[in-house]
Amino acid sequence: MLPAAYRLHASTDFSEVVRRGRRAGRPTLTVHLLPGTEGCARAGLVVSKAVGGSVVRHRVARRLRHLLRDRIASLPPGSRLVVRAAPPAGVATSAALGADLDAAVNAALSKLARR
Repeated sequence: MLPAAYRLHASTDFSEVVRRGRRAGRPTLTVHLLPGTEGCARAGLVVSKAVGGSVVRHRVARRLRHLLRDRIASLPPGSRLVVRAAPPAGVATSAALGADLDAAVNAALSKLARR
């Protein structure tokens, strides 16, 4: 799982990242990435009821946390990432979620580089 030090917890953090961060979407998810300067990169998940019932939502969240654990070190230091699951994430495989996560994060990083 994703260690607590790498997770976003406060709703104000989520709001700031979604409002000010660079967005990139894919069929199963959307990411919002806000660069930082110091500290470790942190990530948070948003999995709404549109994804499915509680069992499906928790399964999607577990899969995404597992995928983020391996990818969090590749983010710029101090950056914050919010991953919002879309309804197709409820039936997607872990491989599909991983591919969409990689593509969306790379797209958001390239948008930051153009800034």
